[in-house]
Amino acid sequence: MPGILWLASYPKSGNTWLRAFLANYIKYPRAPVPIDDLRNFNFSDGTAGHFEKAAGRPVDTISFGEIQALRPKVHEMFAWSNSDSVFVKTHNAVTTYHGIPTITPEFTAGAIYVIRNPLDVAVSYAHHYGDSHETAINAMAANDRIMLPHLNLIHQMFGSWSSHVRSWTRAPGLECHVMRYEDMILKPEKTWRVLIKYLGLPLEMPRLKQAIKFSSFKVLANQEKEGGFVEAVEADNRAFFRKGKTGSWRKVLTVDQVKKLIDDHGEVMAEHGYLNNSGEPRF
Repeated sequence: MPGILWLASYPKSGNTWLRAFLANYIKYPRAPVPIDDLRNFNFSDGTAGHFEKAAGRPVDTISFGEIQALRPKVHEMFAWSNSDSVFVKTHNAVTTYHGIPTITPEFTAGAIYVIRNPLDVAVSYAHHYGDSHETAINAMAANDRIMLPHLNLIHQMFGSWSSHVRSWTRAPGLECHVMRYEDMILKPEKTWRVLIKYLGLPLEMPRLKQAIKFSSFKVLANQEKEGGFVEAVEADNRAFFRKGKTGSWRKVLTVDQVKKLIDDHGEVMAEHGYLNNSGEPRF
């Protein structure tokens, strides 16, 4: 039982892109892996069905505290589902709730953490959840931020953007490979090569180039346009794959909104290269 390899990120930071790349690289298909098939490639620790299976009853009859108490059992189910490491998507921070860890150490083999400029996260987050930029910015600053259950998802512990990043990148004893969303765009071959090395997979350049092509924003967005996406929010026909670029915040956020985000997260932004020596945004 090698354990869980977490595919972790704060929401709207590139988790789906990561999963699409891995699926296309590992499977090496003749055509891009359909985005709705990604749920068959990895588990998700936010999906209610896993907790219903562990509890033996519908999720709407299970309290927050009971769901949290079930996490180790669900994570054990993930870990024992395969003789090799298993990928599990999560947006949870590494924290505790009701005295139970959100990420169970004994079933964890490692993690891949995708980080994205919070200025762009705020724009994408607001679009995805149908909120104002102001609401998204305030949510990203809340250390006690919890996403309540909706559709087929259980509650998830986000915390603030800064606390989320640090919870993963500074988690004691956790082997965590950190990837910047911006490098995935600006230096794709180098960035994905390093990931392949981290995973201990054979590096095959034709395979790498195809996986990059098959998981490109254009391909993913076209798949959603043609057939929808099961993970999209079903409201106002908002697209899950919005733009997939860096620097969108420059056209839509006000000076005061940018200042608040930097005031809230400047220290962590600087740690990961999102601010220059003068404290100004780099991307």
